[in-house]
Amino acid sequence: MSRIALITGATSGIGKATAELFAGAGIDLILCGRRQERLDEVSAELSAKVNVTTLVFDVRDKGAVMAMIGSLPDDWKNIDILVNNAGNAHGMGSLDAGDTDDWDAMIDGNVKGLLYVSKAVIPLMLEKGAGHIVNISSIAGKQTYVNGAVYCASKAAVEVLSEGMRLDLTQHGIKVTNVAPGAVETEFSLVRFKGDESRAEKVYEGFDPLQASDVADAILYAVNAPGRVTIADITILAAAQSAATTIHRK
Repeated sequence: MSRIALITGATSGIGKATAELFAGAGIDLILCGRRQERLDEVSAELSAKVNVTTLVFDVRDKGAVMAMIGSLPDDWKNIDILVNNAGNAHGMGSLDAGDTDDWDAMIDGNVKGLLYVSKAVIPLMLEKGAGHIVNISSIAGKQTYVNGAVYCASKAAVEVLSEGMRLDLTQHGIKVTNVAPGAVETEFSLVRFKGDESRAEKVYEGFDPLQASDVADAILYAVNAPGRVTIADITILAAAQSAATTIHRK
């Protein structure tokens, strides 16, 4: 029987790349995102390989998260893998100059959204006594940087939640993996700089950044590890990157 994976933020970046690799590995997919049109595109692409269903919700909306995951047919509730990928970064600046709406967006998406989705899925895993949760953190969760305090705090929370989940769930046969990428060339910087393409492009100038597929490779490796193995934590940096904001550019 094929495994089933639920992936949040599945319409782009790391989420989409993970869905593509999982499909190649024969893992059926529950693709979650805010954009039905994008979900339909990804679903059409991957449904030739595996069974695919989609759920449209914003992870920040607790009611929608519970309702949509709760609406899955019984066959689809047999979730083996949860990839908590949905998240965001908004703006950069000192705390005194920070936009509180940006803070809310990051904390609600990166922390509370992860909690809501996990709250909806974990009981299904507990019922079967098995499962694997992959939380996408960031190098920013391990190293705070100037003008990024709230984003870094939100990702540090993911690190702590991964550890807490592992402490709670290992006894029930549920593995937990924390994945902390460094500089990945996705929509991330475009969102952070609110559509300012020139600022977003400068983030990746002068070096070869990670691609979403590089992170997806690590996620697939973790979920395919032998039953006796838990890949607890993975930090992935671009070859030119030695710390959160230390990048050796040409």
